[in-house]
Amino acid sequence: MTIPDITQFDVFPTTGFLPDKLPLERLTQEYYQPWETVVNNLPSLILTKRIRSVIDKLPVLETTQLTTVEEYRRAYSALGFLAHAYVWGTDTPTDKLPPQIAEPWIKVANHLGLPPIATYAGLCLWNFKQIIPSDDLWDLDNLTTINTFTGSIDESWFYLVSVYFEHKGALSITTGMNALECAQNKDTKGLVEHLQQLAESIDMLGSVLMKMEEMCDPHVFYFRIRPYLAGWKNMTEVGLKGVYYGNESSVRNYSGGSNAQSSLIQFLDILLGVKHYSTGERPSPYKQTSGESNGFMDEMRSYMPEPHQKFLLELQRITTIKDFVHSQNDPELNLSFDACLAMLKSFRDKHIQIVTRYIVLQAQKSAKLGSTGTLRSGLARAKKEERGTGGTSLLPFLKQCRDETGDPAAGNWGKRILSDGVMRLNYSKPNPLNE
Repeated sequence: MTIPDITQFDVFPTTGFLPDKLPLERLTQEYYQPWETVVNNLPSLILTKRIRSVIDKLPVLETTQLTTVEEYRRAYSALGFLAHAYVWGTDTPTDKLPPQIAEPWIKVANHLGLPPIATYAGLCLWNFKQIIPSDDLWDLDNLTTINTFTGSIDESWFYLVSVYFEHKGALSITTGMNALECAQNKDTKGLVEHLQQLAESIDMLGSVLMKMEEMCDPHVFYFRIRPYLAGWKNMTEVGLKGVYYGNESSVRNYSGGSNAQSSLIQFLDILLGVKHYSTGERPSPYKQTSGESNGFMDEMRSYMPEPHQKFLLELQRITTIKDFVHSQNDPELNLSFDACLAMLKSFRDKHIQIVTRYIVLQAQKSAKLGSTGTLRSGLARAKKEERGTGGTSLLPFLKQCRDETGDPAAGNWGKRILSDGVMRLNYSKPNPLNE
């Protein structure tokens, strides 16, 4: 099987799933300035609770003047911010998006193969710019967001860490594709080298993820930022059973923006043969089957840009690394492969740490404070099962994904450590994340 040219799927050796050049900061056509004027003043319009009245006065604009993919992406991102601000921007959510937003948003989303909701792509992949023009496009200290809901550095940092994560993930993609080529050519030596490099690159991704704590305060994230990221799915507790788009007669339900919509993590899972199952239906470790896959993970793929969806489908069709490793009975090859799984499992441990600090502990704090009088606290308050903005129960889902990561292990040593926590031996301190 031929290894595809990743650039055919809008995946690039230096930027991964990010565009290969900076996103368009604003639509330059005079026709679209009503959108740009409002979205670039979003924090103040939300703060003064004028966002709905201002959007209601906008004209209904056609999308016919959008000509490039960069313009469509900018329109998609801007309309996503406007729509979520409209729904969640006051103390009472609304279940109706006006035609001024709904009609062009649906057209733009259809053109890009995305749902009309604020996705990871619109919030992160296509929503960053340089502070000072520089030849170094990927200096995190010189990046900022194009738009935010709150105007806070915390919100910008939340998106920018994901941008930087995707940029650093480009190395995992190129190394992983090289490893796949070695597996197809039965080049054991080359595969060992590339798997070792892949393990190191995945380890680096975990370090990037932990940068979130540098400039995004958990309290600010949970109570000020997270409510705007919510979709209209599983929101009946705050009185929202879905949203009517324009003059449509039935509601639409979509999950909100979620890091589960990152193509990079699904790329690594597919590449290494990691399978995820519906929560509570995981087979016995190391006995992966062709049973029902995790519906949430499959759903999140439909929230990715269409070329990235096609890339993951193609990768599923041609991936052979796990099968080749298992067929060789080569200790060094097994160790290299299992090291990749160990690093991916370690990454998921770090993700659980972030989620615990930024969501679970904040939800407990909200419950102790007992405040449910505003939309902000209503969306953020603790529930029987804390859910992510993507709409799934958080910790059970994340812990099962972590535990499933070790299931394809090839060597006995790898199986042992991956079934009992990453690199956790008998003398290690107890790790509550493994409970």
